[in-house]
Amino acid sequence: MHQSHGQERVPVKVLAVLYDGGIHAEQVPELLGTTENELGIRKWLEDQGHTLVTTSDKDGENSTFDKELVDADIIITTPFHPGYLTAERLAKAKKLKLAITAGIGSDHVDLDAANKTNGGITVAEVTGSNVVSVAEHVIMTILVLVRNFVPAHEMVEQGRWDVAEAAKNEFDLEGKVVGTVAVGRIGERVLRRLRAFDCKELLYYDYQPLSAEKEKEIGCRRVDTLEEMLAQCDVVTINCPLHEKTRGLFNKDLIAKMKPGSWLVNTARGAIVVKEDVAAALKSGHLRGYGGDVWFPQPAPADHVLRTAKNPFGGGNAMVPHMSGTSIDAQIRYAAGTKAILESYLSGKRDYRPEDLIVYAGDYATRSYGERVVKN
Repeated sequence: MHQSHGQERVPVKVLAVLYDGGIHAEQVPELLGTTENELGIRKWLEDQGHTLVTTSDKDGENSTFDKELVDADIIITTPFHPGYLTAERLAKAKKLKLAITAGIGSDHVDLDAANKTNGGITVAEVTGSNVVSVAEHVIMTILVLVRNFVPAHEMVEQGRWDVAEAAKNEFDLEGKVVGTVAVGRIGERVLRRLRAFDCKELLYYDYQPLSAEKEKEIGCRRVDTLEEMLAQCDVVTINCPLHEKTRGLFNKDLIAKMKPGSWLVNTARGAIVVKEDVAAALKSGHLRGYGGDVWFPQPAPADHVLRTAKNPFGGGNAMVPHMSGTSIDAQIRYAAGTKAILESYLSGKRDYRPEDLIVYAGDYATRSYGERVVKN
């Protein structure tokens, strides 16, 4: 059962699993997603008599995360340094009532287990807080790959100068076919921004179509099957949620159906692709380049194959740490949204924004993790 109005303002323990900012967090207080700046909520919580425990130590049975989760009422984590709430961890969290994602994407939570734990744990995220940030990153990554920016820049850093070497894999985005896997909040914004580049076609594959009016406004077209879309695209951008139907979706069989020499961009979730299969497609030349900012697991181990996987004929690798949705502007938005969700819970009002709720009262509250799926 959820906390009743008669119990409001009872002191609670909040556990925040965030990433370390070090000297950077000191230099830039707006790095709110860090363990040092704690989403700006410590004083606000402590002034109300609540306890905040913050850590970046999240892996292994003896992690601070595991130890502190046992008696935590609320857990906050980010998609950029996720504290994975597995069924095993949830079973030990006897007091947990609320799990907040400071950002977008709650795939680090076992949602089925959350539904059944402690009468139903509320799982919420700050919907919309970083959609513009991620969409801009997608556009940047597409351009970086298509224009062969990274190898050309590395050449300059090395003191070399070979225009032919750089230009042999440099193309224009104009006249290319670009497709998005899913056309939700991010996918739609990517298509809208691509319109200015005069692409040959803008395609999308999604279970639910856009309205005819919106398709006309954006200048895009829905494709019936994912395979059909991939065969036509020079550039493919993945913008779907991670769940059981999309985990490992881009494996060697599906990648083989992509247009030879195409580029693949993934800012959704690392586990949507099979990393070894992407690396093999780059090595064979079937993929000209791969870019994005999502990995599995996160942080990515030093020997993660996609840190260095490249097309040997000169195609680029545009991978970066998980940063697209955690720009300074996005951090300000998702910190404010996290505080709003906390206030809704702590006040007893439970007046959450409906779009922020993933799991509520023991059931799925959004179609994002249910009906609205990408089907293969």
